[in-house]
Amino acid sequence: MTDLLTEPRTSSASTLIPLLYTARGLRGFGDGFAIIILPAYMTALGYDAVAVGIVATASLLGTALLTLIVGWIAPRHDLRPLLMFGAGLMATTGIAFPGVEHFVLIVLVAFVGTINPSGGDLGVLVPLEHAVLAHSTTDARRTQVFARYSLIGALCTAAGSLAAALPDVLMANGSTKLGAFRLMFFAYAALGVACAALYRYVPHERGEAKAPQAPLGPSRGTVYRLAALFSIDAFAGGFVAQSLLVLWLFERFDLSLSAAGLFFFWSSTLSAFSYPVAAWIAKRVGLVNTMVFTHIPSSLFLIGAAFSPNLYLALGLLLLRSALSQMDVPTRTSYVMAVVTPAERPAAASVTAVPRSLASAISPAISGVLLMTAFSGLPLVVCGTLKIAYDIALLFSFRHIKPPEEQG
Repeated sequence: MTDLLTEPRTSSASTLIPLLYTARGLRGFGDGFAIIILPAYMTALGYDAVAVGIVATASLLGTALLTLIVGWIAPRHDLRPLLMFGAGLMATTGIAFPGVEHFVLIVLVAFVGTINPSGGDLGVLVPLEHAVLAHSTTDARRTQVFARYSLIGALCTAAGSLAAALPDVLMANGSTKLGAFRLMFFAYAALGVACAALYRYVPHERGEAKAPQAPLGPSRGTVYRLAALFSIDAFAGGFVAQSLLVLWLFERFDLSLSAAGLFFFWSSTLSAFSYPVAAWIAKRVGLVNTMVFTHIPSSLFLIGAAFSPNLYLALGLLLLRSALSQMDVPTRTSYVMAVVTPAERPAAASVTAVPRSLASAISPAISGVLLMTAFSGLPLVVCGTLKIAYDIALLFSFRHIKPPEEQG
């Protein structure tokens, strides 16, 4: 009886994927409101755009370091305790933020913690979940599985964006502004605890016998080339990390917190429903073509938003961008998992994610400075231009390297 209470039954392959989908949804909901609450919280404490950019950079640098460590040790270790560690870190982050106001301490919590200011598929838990999902499905269903994973994450992120309006409700009922923000961070911590409870049902899988002596083996060159290209994309994306895009809308158009939450709800919703569309397109034109030819138009919409004379045109262009910009997420993940051996998947997911985190960590601090220039839309222009350059380079470098389902 004691064993039954302390050690939950592990999930079969048929239930493991829905379990990970649920965990992804919980994390997405937390990220949805946390990335809006964080810059608002810092603004309430009296910090400017440069300070927000520095915190975003610290968060992404810490994410990169931890993801690299976890990805390197994952091929030789049980993934379940690593997943639970990540969930515990999420809970600790939510508990720590309400207790700090000094800038250095905020930077430290951001560096160690899990709040992702970019709103994208970065974080220590992402490569671990990717590896488990890829192991649990077939080549034919892989892209579809990752599309659903991304769909659930984005829909829950959208719902979380709406929850960012809760501080206004709390303040209307007598709470202070800082007190309302702190309650939201505690809610983020509770979601981390819920994820840990789910991860307890991931089966133990010790990979020492089948793991390569090095985390990356025959696919090392391909992974490193992909990582280099992905870093360009992530560096570009860091200029419009979602917390900074929120700040741009606050300062450029005086957007309210509630309106920002509503906008990012629809933005995330459009991104969410683009994922199954991306899987459908990929079956017909291939993974690389889907990544490239949906990404370029989205970058053009972003550049157009930077020059918009009014809020409604800017939001319209940003929504059009959202409908296309994330189609490369499930296709990129599926492609990486397809072109490496199964034993290399945790390391490949980590190695391609870490340069993304490092590269995206550099640009938010630069973006924070650019936001304070005469043309505050400059970060959007820089981001769009660099992303188009990345897309062209990816197409020419990998159009001939096809995953198993596209061969023959």
